[in-house]
Amino acid sequence: MKQLLLASNNRGKLAELQQMFEPLGVQLISQAELNIPEAEEPFHTFIENALAKARHASRLSGLPALADDAGLCVDAFGGEPGVQTAYYATRFGYPKGDDNNVRALLEQMADVTQRRAALVSTLVALRHPDDPEPLVAVGRVSGEITREPRGTNGFGFDPVMFIPSFGKTFAELPVEVKNANSHRGQAARQMLALMQERWFA
Repeated sequence: MKQLLLASNNRGKLAELQQMFEPLGVQLISQAELNIPEAEEPFHTFIENALAKARHASRLSGLPALADDAGLCVDAFGGEPGVQTAYYATRFGYPKGDDNNVRALLEQMADVTQRRAALVSTLVALRHPDDPEPLVAVGRVSGEITREPRGTNGFGFDPVMFIPSFGKTFAELPVEVKNANSHRGQAARQMLALMQERWFA
C-alpha cells in the first residue's frame, strides 16, 4: 500500500495526520486532490459518520481510505455540538467557520459555570469500500472551555480548549506537543499500531 486517501478536505487535518503517518511510509492524500465530493453525514455518532466517509472515499477512488470524525462534546449541553461541530456557528446565524464556531460557543456559554468538555476523534480505515473489518481508533481529551480565545496554534476549538495538565489551551502549545497529546494524536497512534499489526505485518 503506497497511498492512503484521507476522506476530508480539511487542510489542517491533512497536515496533522500526514506528519503522524510518516512512519508507515504511506503517502496520505486528500480526497480534494481527486475531486471527490464530501460524503453525506446523516448519523448522530462519530463512528457511523467516519465509516460512511471512509466507504464513500474508497468507493469513488479505488484506494484504501482513512476517515476522521471529530468534534467537541460539552457536558453542559448534553454532549453537543458533537457530530455537528463543524456547522455549530450556522445554528446561531453565523457562516460556517472555525472563528465563528468559537464565537458562537463562547456566546452560548456566557452564563455557564460548568465548563467541562471533551474533544473526541474517531478514525476509521478501510482497505476497500466493503471491508468487513474496518480499523477503528478513538482518542479523547478532557478539558474546560475558556472564556476567551488564547493562543494562535492549531485550528477548530483549540484556542478555547484549556487542558489542565498543561495549564494552557491547545492553541498555546507548540504544534508537536499538541499533536502528541490531542484527541486526533491519540487516535492516530492507535490507528498506526492497528495498521502495522493488521495491514503491514
